[in-house]
Amino acid sequence: MLLTTICDEFIFNCQCRKLSDKTIKNYSRQIGYLFKFLEDEKDVTEIEDVTPQYIKQFLMKMRQNGRKVNYFNDLLKAFKVYFRYAYEEGYTASLLTEKIKNAKGDRVIIRTFSEQEIRQFINHFSGNDYLTIRNKVMLMLFIDTGIRLNELVELTEEQIKHDYIIIKGKGAKERVVPKSPLLSKWLIKYLAVYKSYFQYRVLPPNVFLSKNGQLLSSSAIDKILKKAGAECDVSTDVRISAHTFRHTYAQIQLKNGLDIYSLSRLLGHENISITQTYLNGIRDIEVLEQARKTSPLMNL
Repeated sequence: MLLTTICDEFIFNCQCRKLSDKTIKNYSRQIGYLFKFLEDEKDVTEIEDVTPQYIKQFLMKMRQNGRKVNYFNDLLKAFKVYFRYAYEEGYTASLLTEKIKNAKGDRVIIRTFSEQEIRQFINHFSGNDYLTIRNKVMLMLFIDTGIRLNELVELTEEQIKHDYIIIKGKGAKERVVPKSPLLSKWLIKYLAVYKSYFQYRVLPPNVFLSKNGQLLSSSAIDKILKKAGAECDVSTDVRISAHTFRHTYAQIQLKNGLDIYSLSRLLGHENISITQTYLNGIRDIEVLEQARKTSPLMNL
């Protein structure tokens, strides 16, 4: 059976599972790299001729070309999903990627925003017009809920409840996150301005729209964040992005005493090992301070 034929079937299965368009596109692109290597260097186009050794050789080639550990592991993740599908559908007698392990890399230190920088971000938007309040509330949502960029883009008013928000995450999985009274207040204010601004207009159900009532793209929101960051004089060693707000949310929750299992659930992580990477950015002095507060002897 041709590798590409099975891949077409695999992609259709991903769509049926309601994986995000971005995830499906990445899988298709990454698997395509392997197919090209197999055809060009091994003269292999059918799954029956693929061996674990060929897959390892391709991954090793990527490492020798200077690709980073995360890139290597992302490729391997896509290959594992594809070949597991092929195995479960009976196209292979064994799971070809079963014994191929992820590469070990250096501990990743995630740089996040300071509390002062967060205050600067929020206070940066101080007007009463639609766009200013919209931008302020988007920032507050990132900070207060750890919501992903795409999840914010697709957020509808129906998902916003009295004291929590239902977030529709990756793979159409829903999770519930609390919202603070302060965020609730600003959401009420924003929705009132939103409805007045777009009065008599037929709109998509999304909460955050452009000034013309169109869907806001991820890139448009990214530009808003970067512009605000530049004007707030945020530290140059911190990447200004929605994902950095998500990292910041996670680290603040951990420093405030939330356990890692609850945090993993709030972030919508499938595996707690993903959540554990957020611990790396917490400075030693912060860990020591937290440990003093929770000292077993002092809390007897």
